[in-house]
Amino acid sequence: MKMRLLMAGLLALQVHAAAQAQTIQVVTEATSFAYVRDGKVAGPATEIAEATLRGAGLHDFRVMLYPWARAYDLARNEPNVLIYLIARTPARETQFKWVGEVIKMKYHLYKLKERADIMVTGLEQAKRYTVGVTRDDMRHDYLRAKGFSKIVVSAHNIDNFRKLMSGQVQLIPMPETDVVALCQEARFDCSRLERTYNLDELSTGLYLAYGNPTSDAVVERTRAAFQKLKADGSVARVMATRP
Repeated sequence: MKMRLLMAGLLALQVHAAAQAQTIQVVTEATSFAYVRDGKVAGPATEIAEATLRGAGLHDFRVMLYPWARAYDLARNEPNVLIYLIARTPARETQFKWVGEVIKMKYHLYKLKERADIMVTGLEQAKRYTVGVTRDDMRHDYLRAKGFSKIVVSAHNIDNFRKLMSGQVQLIPMPETDVVALCQEARFDCSRLERTYNLDELSTGLYLAYGNPTSDAVVERTRAAFQKLKADGSVARVMATRP
């Protein structure tokens, strides 16, 4: 009995040490929750991801901004890649190991207010217009699944937004927080935008997650640390500081 307990204890220590030794890549795209400030990736969601990893004892990590498609492929296909903020959709459910929900997000279709000729009261009507999306984002997947054919794809949110500004696309699906941040980045008057339709089916939670190649030991340590931050109110408090 003592020998079995000793062996179990040694195994637990080995798992703990292996988890601590991992170098974690932390990846995301530029949004109102994650952005570069003073040469470093910052923002409230970044703060949550970093605090979670430190709480898990995973101090060896690097945070990088990529186009969404690149970040998504890294997390899905390589071990020890933590992605944020990623929507938890049925199609992604088994492709990722979910750490925890950071925030709930509501999406809307936006147009230029001056375009009085664009009227959207439902998805079928929206299919008449060109819609800008970010490559491999869940909005891209959603619109394709709904039969949208006039989709214009960009690598970055800001590129997608500029296409709306220039008239290259007629609609973009965005959460309000991203629209405000993009207006600031592009020096565009947000009062020139109009919300035309609420994408209620797209409203979802945004998560921290690893891809399946990451070990369960790393995932469980990260998940436990995140739940502590969530339980003591830190997640809600930090996310409330977003621009």
